[in-house]
Amino acid sequence: MKVSENWLREWVNPNISSDDLVAQITMAGLEVDEVIPAAESFSGVVVGEILAAEPHPNADKLQVCRVSDGSEEFQVVCGAPNARPGIKIPFAKIGAVLSADFKIKKAKLRQVESFGMLCSASELGVSEDNDGIMELPLSAKTGEDFRAFLGLDDQIIDVDLTPNRSDCLSVAGLAREVGVLNKVDLTPVTVQAAEVSITDTFPVKVDAIEACPRYLGRVIRGVNVTADTPLWMTEKLRRSGIRSIDPIVDITNYVMLELGQPMHAFDLANLNGSVVVRMADAGEKIVLLDGQEISLREDTMVIADEQAPLAIAGVMGGEGSGVNEKTQDIFLESAFFTPLALAGKARSYGLHTDSSHRFERGVDASLQEKAIERATQLVLDIAGGQVGPITQAVNESALPVAAEVTLRRQKLDQYLAVSLNKDLVTDILTRLGLEMVEVTDQAWVTKAPSHRFDIAIEADLIEEVARIYGYDNLPSSMPTAAVNFTPLSESKTPIQSLRAALVSYGYQEAVTYSFIDPNLSKQFLPEIEPVPLENPISADMGVMRPSLIPGLVKAYLYNQNRQQSRVRLFETGRRFIGTVEALDELDQQLQISGLIAGSRHPEAWYHNNEKVDFYDLKSHVEALFAVNNGGQPTYQRSECEFLHPGRSADVYLDGQFVGMMGELHPQLAKSLGANQTLYVFDIALEAVLNATLPEYKAVSRFPEVRRDLALLVDRSVPVSELEKVIVESAGDAFKGVLVFDVYQGQGIDESQKSVALGLTWQHPSHTLSDEEVNNSVEQTVKALSEQLGAVVRG
Repeated sequence: MKVSENWLREWVNPNISSDDLVAQITMAGLEVDEVIPAAESFSGVVVGEILAAEPHPNADKLQVCRVSDGSEEFQVVCGAPNARPGIKIPFAKIGAVLSADFKIKKAKLRQVESFGMLCSASELGVSEDNDGIMELPLSAKTGEDFRAFLGLDDQIIDVDLTPNRSDCLSVAGLAREVGVLNKVDLTPVTVQAAEVSITDTFPVKVDAIEACPRYLGRVIRGVNVTADTPLWMTEKLRRSGIRSIDPIVDITNYVMLELGQPMHAFDLANLNGSVVVRMADAGEKIVLLDGQEISLREDTMVIADEQAPLAIAGVMGGEGSGVNEKTQDIFLESAFFTPLALAGKARSYGLHTDSSHRFERGVDASLQEKAIERATQLVLDIAGGQVGPITQAVNESALPVAAEVTLRRQKLDQYLAVSLNKDLVTDILTRLGLEMVEVTDQAWVTKAPSHRFDIAIEADLIEEVARIYGYDNLPSSMPTAAVNFTPLSESKTPIQSLRAALVSYGYQEAVTYSFIDPNLSKQFLPEIEPVPLENPISADMGVMRPSLIPGLVKAYLYNQNRQQSRVRLFETGRRFIGTVEALDELDQQLQISGLIAGSRHPEAWYHNNEKVDFYDLKSHVEALFAVNNGGQPTYQRSECEFLHPGRSADVYLDGQFVGMMGELHPQLAKSLGANQTLYVFDIALEAVLNATLPEYKAVSRFPEVRRDLALLVDRSVPVSELEKVIVESAGDAFKGVLVFDVYQGQGIDESQKSVALGLTWQHPSHTLSDEEVNNSVEQTVKALSEQLGAVVRG
């Protein structure tokens, strides 16, 4: 909101500088965006009077004027069309300096000397009006300094208010704040009830009583709409960012700026039957004052007569009912609309007005009668007329009720970190307009004034005391609190590390519901009876998930339906195993699960579009265990029903079952609608969170020795069994085994397979001899033959 400092000081004038005033307002929580001068800098301009005006002898559009400055007369050549004898104007004498360092000098225009310049409003930087010279009231004293006459040594303060402080959207509201901050009394305008001279009224009916609890109207007949708005009023409006239109509209805008109550004036001749405050009919149309035609919605409140809408309530009036140059009688309205009824309405129609800005944030519910009396007083002074009585419709039950709020001493001291004197706090609250219901050593029971509808709870009062006392006066201290640090165990891997590992493989983390469709649960785990929900969100979310895999498969299908073929998802969460009869024994197991499908690599020109397979999934699972050296998993053929019987495995760690992985069963994938092979894993989270503390191990200086074996074994023997036997029988110097080939086909019995293994030995203290290595190989081959029936392939 923009406000003239001079206007503000008419209401309250503390003995502080302009800079201190601006700083004070800002520190009180009413942030000042900028401060700009009321007019451009100029000097040497006085109030002049044109005594005579004659046509220029050598130019059709120029006049030679005789101008008085109150003591001397000057000849001035002027081209303004409105230059005429008897008017008073701004007169820039020789030596005057206008904007941009333009200095007035003696000049000769078409062979006629000119001693000065008659100025337009735009040339003085007062407004953008440059249609002619600026005309001043005849009451202006000839010869008076023009800046002093118009009070241009003024500043425009632009205050950026938070939505809760709409009580300061007026000169009166801002003056209240300044008065409280400086302990200075206000000098408000005197508003007296107008003397009623006619009995004319216009009927008022309020249908939307909850949205419009109070509506006042008054008939004023015989107004002179062509009268000039006083210069002091147009200047105050200009400095507040509002242009002058006509005296009636200017008065309603002026009262809004002065008191904070938006108002509107209708042309009485264009009203039919009665004024009705109601909700609009869907599709009802209105042409607004700006010429825009609006199609109204049912949630929009309108001011209407018996035939059509006249205005969007609290936003903008209609073109057909507004005051115009032919208006003689007006109907002046002043209403209280509840903020919720108008919230967002203007913006929904692409509008924003000073009126809607105030009503959306809240207007004093007791201000309407004072505002209409103030506007009536100004109308009579400026445009004349005869005044009728006020007609009003009031719904007392819907009007806001003053909040009674208690401020406790304990809370005030706690939040401000200082104990303020009881009398000081009482004085602050009283100056803010709060009624003291009860004051004790421990509390203040207060009742908020009608204009402070933002005060509703104890915290509001604490904020008010802090603002007025001064934030700079409050002690500064760092908060102290007991902080209990939770030790991080080095034997546990942070779950963030597991997530980072999977993300590095191209996975994206998913979060699915803990509830799934009972039918989906049976498709995946028919042997498990899921725990049902007593009040499910929907039928397809009726049971607690016994596994995270169904949710990830559904997430894959969602991506598949949106043309995403390469999908990698993982999730950490709980699965729920138990029965309805023993809910207290419900086992909530933390799992980490994943799903991959599609190509192995993102599409690119430098590789083939290879699809992921079981071994891609296996490498990802082993990467989880490898984080912080969590252990080496082993594998056995899986019997899980929702996995492919030949491309799946159960995962073990230290001999304990910890999860499963493999290809989703093709029949299940097809029934769910998957158009490609899906690979999934489901591992107990606790198993992969284990970490092995690093230990120093000496690095042998002696060479490794490797022997390769090609073994024929039964097809059903897993490589993990071969590795287990080799580790147990290869001796203390054995270092590791590597599978580098598996062959099945021509030359080998169909029931067998050939597995090529690379065995490595390395001793920490000496170079191994061939005899030592050969002995170890013989022991290993013998153990493999006895335990697994393995035969060395010739």
